[in-house]
This record gives sequence, C-alpha cells and structure tokens, in this order.
Amino acid sequence: MSGPFADVLQFSFVALTSIFFLVDPVAAVPTFLIMTAAADRDHRVRMARRAAWTCFIVLCSFAVAGSLIFRLFGITLPAFKIAGGLILILIGIDMLQARRSSTKETPKETQEGLEKDDVGIIPLGVPMLAGPGSISTVMVLMGGAPKWWFGIPILVTIAITAVSSYWILAAGDRVRGYLGETGIRILTRMMGLLLTAIAVQFMLNGLTDIGLVKGSQ
Repeated sequence: MSGPFADVLQFSFVALTSIFFLVDPVAAVPTFLIMTAAADRDHRVRMARRAAWTCFIVLCSFAVAGSLIFRLFGITLPAFKIAGGLILILIGIDMLQARRSSTKETPKETQEGLEKDDVGIIPLGVPMLAGPGSISTVMVLMGGAPKWWFGIPILVTIAITAVSSYWILAAGDRVRGYLGETGIRILTRMMGLLLTAIAVQFMLNGLTDIGLVKGSQ
C-alpha cells in the first residue's frame, strides 16, 4: 500500500502508539487505587472522568498551540524533536524497568495525592497522564505533520487515549485483578521497548532535519 492514504495511516499509527504509551493509564492504575482507597466507587469514577478530561484538554491545547509556542520562544522543530526524544528515552528506560518515571510523577506528588479528597485534575490528570513526555510528543507530531489534515489523527488519537484512560481507571480494581502486578509490569516493559524505539526515531528525524544525519533514500 502506498500513496497519501498509506502515509496518513502510518502517521496515525505512530501517533496512537506514542501518545497512548506515554500516557500509559494501565501503569497508573496501582497509584490511582492507592490515592482513591478511601473513596467509594462513584467518587472514584468521577475522579477518573475528571482526569481523562484534563488529559484531553491539556494535550489538545499543546497540540494546537505548539507552533505558536515554538515561534514565541524561538525554538526550531528539529531542536524540539531531539529534546523530546531525550525525554522519551528517559521515560522508556524507566518503563523497561517496570517503574513509573519521575518525569511523570514524583513520590512527593504521589504523597500529595494521598492527602487530597479529589485527585482528578492534579496530580492524576497532570502530570500522571498528561506529563512532559506526552505534551512534547503531541507538539512534535503536530509540528512535523506534512499537511494540515495530518493534525486530525493526532486530535482523534488524544481523544481515544483519554477515553481509554477513563475506562481503565474507572475499572481499576478489575484491571488490576485481571492483569495482576506481574501482568502490568510485563505490559509496561513492552510499551517501554516500543517507546524507546520511537524516541530514537524522533532524535534521528531531528538530526536529519539539521543535516547531521543523512536521511534514508
């Protein structure tokens, strides 16, 4: 398969895998359950919904405003690709070790969540779901889109990721019971491997754009 449709399909697949793996709602389940241990099911579902909406709004906002932010701070897209790739590599390495990256949440933020009645927006929505890695990724994807309509799959992917995050977190007890700690760790490691490969590709694209690496023929 070749042509414009194939290009959009490939771009959509990269967007879906990178954004979903970075948001990583499955790995957030154990922390979410700890933070909401004292809440009843209805309250937990409301917090999951609020977190999903926060993730959706934040990622869409940065995706749409990405080019404006680049111009405002004088940042070139190749530089942001390389910087974003470095962030993704750090997250991917942590995921390969089946642990939550400190770029997504710190012990202090987790402790703060334990002391709050509603963790839906902070720290669950931001930065646990919509963290530096996912924010930089949507900006790089949107900035690197060859045509304006390539932005549509990015926004659709963000929506799919947000809805999936809501379903997974709202059913956190069942997800954790079905996968178990071992299953969550295995899934996290698999996501980390793919995410690391995507990170390296981001960096190679940035180096290619500035002429330090020769593009494939």
